[in-house]
Amino acid sequence: MGDLDETSSTTYSSWLQEHVYVDPHVIWRAEGQSKGSFNVMEGSESKGREFVGTCDLLLRLLAFVLTLVAAVVVGADKQTAIVPIKLVDSMPPLHVPVSAKWHYLSAFVYFVGANAIACAYATLSLLLTLANKRKGKGMETLITVLDALMVALLFSGNGAAIAVGILGLQGNSHVHWNKVCNVFGKFCDQVAASLFISLLGSIAFLSLLVVPPVLRLKRAT
Repeated sequence: MGDLDETSSTTYSSWLQEHVYVDPHVIWRAEGQSKGSFNVMEGSESKGREFVGTCDLLLRLLAFVLTLVAAVVVGADKQTAIVPIKLVDSMPPLHVPVSAKWHYLSAFVYFVGANAIACAYATLSLLLTLANKRKGKGMETLITVLDALMVALLFSGNGAAIAVGILGLQGNSHVHWNKVCNVFGKFCDQVAASLFISLLGSIAFLSLLVVPPVLRLKRAT
């Protein structure tokens, strides 16, 4: 019985070889199509990685420029104004030149320091990203954590400077603190512009935590 099955199988194989013809061009074409589809998929993934990397680089460059400008604008901010000071009610006031500088207030010192640190980090992370375009998992995690720290640092610095700025703009009648922006208008305007620029820098760092992961998620799905 076993010899009969083996003979039948041999006969069937011989019949297939004689009567069934497989065109080698068809096989070659099928293999070429499979390789071509694989190359297309690989190319689309490579383009997706390049797009995410480009967005990351642009956001880091934007964060660098914005934090640098914010720190320089406040760091160069100073104004001297003539302020009347009345010593005795019966005597006319004395007109004394008074200067306003950013380092007179600790909130502005913290603001400039926060933007300077964020600017230095943006430069370092930009160089690291350019040098290691295919970041390892450890490097990517470290940069993400540092990005989050920069967001917290910048928003805290902005909050402190905004609080002092509002106090200088409106004063505080409860503790008899007079407003000063009516005297040092240029100084306050320059601080306000720097605050706006620094807030944009904070948003740029925040976007680094949101935009690239969203793009990677869309690419994966």
